[in-house]
Amino acid sequence: MEDLTRHIVITGASSGIGRAAATEMESRGWRVTRIGRNQERLGPNGLVADFADLAQVRAVAEKLKGQRIDVIANNAGLVKGGTTVDGFHTTMQVNHLAPFLLTYLLRDQMPDGARMVNTSSAAWNVGADPSPPGRRFPSKWLAYATSKRANVYFAAEAARRWPTLRCYSFHPGVPRTRFGPPAARLFYRFAPGLTTPQQGADQLIWLSTAPPEELVDGAYYVSRRAVARPDDKAAASRLWEATASLLELPG
Repeated sequence: MEDLTRHIVITGASSGIGRAAATEMESRGWRVTRIGRNQERLGPNGLVADFADLAQVRAVAEKLKGQRIDVIANNAGLVKGGTTVDGFHTTMQVNHLAPFLLTYLLRDQMPDGARMVNTSSAAWNVGADPSPPGRRFPSKWLAYATSKRANVYFAAEAARRWPTLRCYSFHPGVPRTRFGPPAARLFYRFAPGLTTPQQGADQLIWLSTAPPEELVDGAYYVSRRAVARPDDKAAASRLWEATASLLELPG
């Protein structure tokens, strides 16, 4: 008989928000596929993939081939300079190009009503127009903010292009995690007033499980409230087309 246990795929699940969300979803009876870079932190059933290498993204999608997926949580992210083996800015590839590719490859395994949840950031408000996503950036922080805008645009455009899939993006607050380069990690470790990874994961879990009629498809959420659905449909569409072209995917 078909396994009807709900299945969520969570990227960036070896630490922080992703790990907290995976643990909570498992406690609720979901089957969880954890994806990350550290096998020891993922556990024996986790799938290892470095999103700075698109071949590894494709390999993970191949391992998941044939499995029904009810939610894909595009949560992996970083702030880093340099260029990947694929020739793209590291931050833009890991935060946008790789999750776009993974979701695209798994789309046919997601039934009607399945969900995509993108971990974005309030930084998206200061990001540049993310298209073309393959360009160079003068700083890793501008690349980060722009990739977070791409996360928001991706969810909004996916809601239009994939109407049977429910798509959301959200700002997780500022949780105390291992996120960012070494200097930033000091901030996340010692700064007062930060939330826990569990609190940061709250919206990811809620957007994955709340009744769909309570949610706004394609919207960006802060503190469980839909605060925006990007009005610039042309920019979101340009980003989609440019991303698909870079990744050599059908539009």
